[in-house]
Amino acid sequence: MAAAGASEVPGSQALKRNSDDMAWEFAELFDPDDLQRVRCKLCGKEMSGGVNRMKQHIAQIRGQVTPCLVANADQQARCKAAFEAPQKRKRLKEKQAEEVRAEVTIDAEDDEELNAVGKGDLKNAGPMDQYVVPIDPNVPLKKFQRNINDSIDKERSYRVGQYLTRWMYKKNVPFNAINDDDFKQFCEALGRYGPDWRQPSQYLIREKMLLQEVEKTRELLKPHDVERTNTGCSIMTDAWTDKKRRSIMNLCVHCKLGTVFLESKEASADAHTSLYIFNYVDECIEKIGADNVVQVVTDNASNNMGAKAMLKSKRPKIFWTSCATHTINLMVEAIGKLRQFAPVITKAKELTIFLYAHHATLSLMRSYTKKRDIVRPGVTRFASAFLTLQSLAAKRKQLKEMCSSDTWEECKHTRTKKGKSAHATIMSRAFWKNVTLCIKVFEPLVKVLRLADSDGQSMASMYGEIIEAKKAIMLAVENSEKDYRVITTAMESKMNGRLDTPLHMAAYVLNPYYSYSSTSIFTDLEVMSALMEVVEIFYHDDDEKQNKVLNIELPKFKKKEGMFGKVAATKAIGNENYNAGEWWATYGLQTPVLMDMALRILNLTTSSSGCERNWSVYEQVDAKRRNKLDVRRRDNLVYIQFNGRMMDKRKKYSSSDVLLGDDASMAQDWIVEGAYVDDEVDPATGLNDTIIDEAMGMEPRRSARVRELHEVEEFVSDGESEHDVVMEDDIEFESDDDRVIETNDNEDEEDVMPP
Repeated sequence: MAAAGASEVPGSQALKRNSDDMAWEFAELFDPDDLQRVRCKLCGKEMSGGVNRMKQHIAQIRGQVTPCLVANADQQARCKAAFEAPQKRKRLKEKQAEEVRAEVTIDAEDDEELNAVGKGDLKNAGPMDQYVVPIDPNVPLKKFQRNINDSIDKERSYRVGQYLTRWMYKKNVPFNAINDDDFKQFCEALGRYGPDWRQPSQYLIREKMLLQEVEKTRELLKPHDVERTNTGCSIMTDAWTDKKRRSIMNLCVHCKLGTVFLESKEASADAHTSLYIFNYVDECIEKIGADNVVQVVTDNASNNMGAKAMLKSKRPKIFWTSCATHTINLMVEAIGKLRQFAPVITKAKELTIFLYAHHATLSLMRSYTKKRDIVRPGVTRFASAFLTLQSLAAKRKQLKEMCSSDTWEECKHTRTKKGKSAHATIMSRAFWKNVTLCIKVFEPLVKVLRLADSDGQSMASMYGEIIEAKKAIMLAVENSEKDYRVITTAMESKMNGRLDTPLHMAAYVLNPYYSYSSTSIFTDLEVMSALMEVVEIFYHDDDEKQNKVLNIELPKFKKKEGMFGKVAATKAIGNENYNAGEWWATYGLQTPVLMDMALRILNLTTSSSGCERNWSVYEQVDAKRRNKLDVRRRDNLVYIQFNGRMMDKRKKYSSSDVLLGDDASMAQDWIVEGAYVDDEVDPATGLNDTIIDEAMGMEPRRSARVRELHEVEEFVSDGESEHDVVMEDDIEFESDDDRVIETNDNEDEEDVMPP
């Protein structure tokens, strides 16, 4: 990589800029013929071995290089941590592999004497069996000196792998499936069993074993049942039409531990009226327990709002809130239609549509962006717009170089009216300045959307983050009161009654991150009135608890009395891993009634995105290759896959951007001209025509046909170098960092493309 960096721009400084390794803070190149030789900036010592050796030099790790006597303690600690980080990651990976291996058991439950290695029939044991012991995955294998047998074993292992990969290639199994923990456990179990294992029949797989796996998944979800009792839960429901034009309604339940798919039902023969939805939700509340359900979350369709009124009449203690993800998208859509932003978004779309309309222009663009696409599909149209504008801003320099090239001038498509318009757009300083403004205005709302679309407890921060987003927008428009008022008016026209309900405001008050940083919240008439309303609903017909919360325990929280006033309580609010629910569970013990309400409110979600993610699992299960599945087996497979992935995700940290889409369905208007030209929004439901048509079982319009970005050629992700081996065959789009790319308004400054 060092050589590649130096070959582009000769000189040590160019290489330093192209590498983000922290050791370049102390190292510099001095020999153009040997890029592995570096010089210490602190003491001047020259050495071979590159930046890795430099870390050892600064950190004073003896053995391969003499220590630097000039480096201070902080510099030593930083280099030592950077040098040891790869070893720590390797040890952690090995530990995780051992834990996965240790979970495997093939012992028969009714025969404790069954040998764990092979069939282990003790009745037929030979004289040597007394010296054989079962494999214990917790005991590491002893390491011996390598010999010729190791090479033979390696060749045999490789041949076994060939049988596996042949099956993967023929059955179109994704390459990254090989890294799945469940597959690793299967290999471990197969190895312990030994020879003569026979695969189960199709009947066993789709009947007995499938039902057993469902029961096992239910057992693993028992902690969710306990958490629902302790801190409450949210019920989410949505409707979907599958490839067979069957209308399906699903139910998911969210608690502190995550979202669980509960059940689904086919509703093709039924009208999705308010009464129908109410009855379906009410049945779910009965199963879970009314005392455990705090709220119901759905989109803003009129039939859902009708069901909301029915639920309030029967169960006055349960809230019904609108999906925050859906509402935020409506907010940003309204902002995008303002005259300050609509023209630049339209120009950007015209530019991307032109580049993607012709093979020649598309190939030319990818040659300058190192096969990275400028269109980045998101989970919603707004996400696609923001991510694509962000991508355009990052690749501004490359696009300008493309327009100045001889190949661009020689291309027949660039001489057309649309081609000249695209050229003018790319070379326009005003266009890039407006793109930067769009990103700055949309960025705060993107942060709120990421919060809402995650699987966490977003209720604790939703209202507060919307207020912070408004402050950030004021800075983005350079404190222009006129521009700020226009933008916030568009926002509030969509969020009023949806994201500023009493429940959202109550969470805002009860979260000390906001209420303790600004005591004026406790004197805000609107906010405190909302809190009182929530207390009356939460403790409906219980005057004693209402009195205790409002007149005894709430004043203690406001005045920071008792445990609320501890120094540790104040410091905990500023911690990086701060969680409002955990804070109340620790410091709210002296106010038990208020604490119970706070825990149940602050651990809520604000979005029904879990239902939409559940539909993606349905699509995978209900693929053409499995379209003969009956409803029961399909639901069992969805139950196992969706809930299994949720539990796996909690075990492993995932840095993937929740805004990135799996396909280009939400970015069609950036690829195809007139993609959503007839996709109008119904003012009564807030839903577009395509969604309504799908719910009614109508065929999608021709303009709704999804065009994928990469129908012609492969590409390289932003997170990969051209020399990396890509293991995931289902990567479809760039995987930039989650951060917003900072774009400087000054056109004369050099544009830097993310590495």
